[in-house]
Amino acid sequence: MQEVLTAQDQRDEGPRAAAARFILRPSVQGAIMALIVLNAITLGLETSGRAMAAFGDVLMALDRLFLWIFTIEILARIYAFRGRFFRDPWGIFDLLVIAIAWLPATGPLSVLRALRVLRVLRLISMMPRLRIVVEAMLHAVPGIGAIALLMVILYYVAAVIATKLFADTHPQFFGTIGESMYTLFQIMTLESWSMGIVRPVMEASPQAWLFFIPFILIATFVMLNLFIGVIIESIQTLRKQREEAEALPGLDPAVVMRELRALREEVAALRTTLGPR
Repeated sequence: MQEVLTAQDQRDEGPRAAAARFILRPSVQGAIMALIVLNAITLGLETSGRAMAAFGDVLMALDRLFLWIFTIEILARIYAFRGRFFRDPWGIFDLLVIAIAWLPATGPLSVLRALRVLRVLRLISMMPRLRIVVEAMLHAVPGIGAIALLMVILYYVAAVIATKLFADTHPQFFGTIGESMYTLFQIMTLESWSMGIVRPVMEASPQAWLFFIPFILIATFVMLNLFIGVIIESIQTLRKQREEAEALPGLDPAVVMRELRALREEVAALRTTLGPR
């Protein structure tokens, strides 16, 4: 849970504070996580014709029971935390997941019935370690975007070269730039790249390895490791920020992290304004 009890909440003996303390109990959180896992199992069993034939009514009743429990839990969180619930992105995520589960399962919206499995994603919001990974990936989006743009440029240049070199002998792989980019993507994944693509090309162009080997080294080993490096750095940075925030007593870690990010943005803007010395 991202919601935390403030000092006022801890002193307050009203029903809202009592509800908040109850919701944040480890036993309650563990029970909700167990129900989410059980719901995931029942949703999986509903895809089995044999299971539905034998226990269809029971599975549907359990699914409806789980949905009511999760709905009551969300309403209790909204009651306990009020406006703070809607300032928490994970709270909004949980609310949307449960709201989607209540959409009609018949008529033109019947396809949305499959989206009930999104309830399993609530495990992300319930487990702090999973939240850190997801938040780190979102935090790394700017860096990943720069690497993705670099990869697109690399693919375009390589596709143009490959089309000019191998379009005449192997049009099924390199007939157009689009086909070349798809073939190069397959090579990057190392899926049948040697026996399926490169060796047949080398039968007609023995020196083709001079193009493919550097491309594999750059696209597969360098570029993908850059993606991994950016995400790992983001995870480490976010974890360090959380540890620093949690080390400050009496403060909400989420609020402290937002303040730290805002302060860094202000320092960066100030440096840009002052310019180099």
